[in-house]
Amino acid sequence: MVGILDGKVSDHSEQIRRSGLGDLRVKMSLNLLGTKAMNREEFAKAPKKTILGVSLAVQAPTGQYDPTKLINLGTNRWAFKPEVGVSVPVSHWYLDVYAGAWFFTNNDQFYTGNNTRKQNPLTVLQTHASYVFKSRAWLAIDATWYGGGASTVNSTPPSERQSNSRYGATFAAPLVKGHSLKFSASTGATTRTGTDFNTILVAWQYTWFDRR
Repeated sequence: MVGILDGKVSDHSEQIRRSGLGDLRVKMSLNLLGTKAMNREEFAKAPKKTILGVSLAVQAPTGQYDPTKLINLGTNRWAFKPEVGVSVPVSHWYLDVYAGAWFFTNNDQFYTGNNTRKQNPLTVLQTHASYVFKSRAWLAIDATWYGGGASTVNSTPPSERQSNSRYGATFAAPLVKGHSLKFSASTGATTRTGTDFNTILVAWQYTWFDRR
């Protein structure tokens, strides 16, 4: 992971660069309503159904972190995100809505190493409209809203709560069997505090197992 950040206070501006490992994130999902688990051949022939599911994402403090620096790739804390989502097929489109919240443990080695940073839960709402092409490529238009997440350092007054929205798009194209490429980009739409940034992602995906 590489991060390049620009900051400006009054007439003074500075750019910093961080590179290294970010925090490890693991996500577990379970469908409560919809189709059963299938292999690729079954999935291609199965009728489209509305899907209701739940998930739990866990972020571990494994990323690069230096308590003497204010900006880090790692967060030095655990984070948990329970989420519920529904996906409704409409012709070649899938319309998805997700609702969840991030819960954070404390960072007891915040800037200079002698401070404790606490953060309130952060509510997340997401919507996606995805179109599936005959070639099995797909395109998605995404929107996300964040609310809450005010933070405190020691006994200082809390920061302003977030009420931010972002939008973006993702395109995935299949290659040879088991391989695909994914491209995505996002930007901030409205920002009260934090999350005012742009992202560009290029990913190679490989599926190495199949249920027989």
